[in-house]
Amino acid sequence: MRFLRLEPGHGEILLAEGDPQVEREQEALVAEFRRQLDLGMAAAVPLQAPAGRRAAELVKSFDEVPRDAERVIFFPRAAGGR
Repeated sequence: MRFLRLEPGHGEILLAEGDPQVEREQEALVAEFRRQLDLGMAAAVPLQAPAGRRAAELVKSFDEVPRDAERVIFFPRAAGGR
């Protein structure tokens, strides 16, 4: 599983990588997931979509991330929202 952050002008930046089945690596992934949320980022897991389309599921905790997910993408929340 890879954690990536979208950075305007820079694309995707690798934050963490590990196997959630390995306890020490899962602990590192959980810590990075929480750190990104604490920074105000939102998290999404890309889904399979028809050709030419993109889809993702927003997740609010590491437990919501499917264990077979290849990546989780963090991005800034929209400004001005309530």
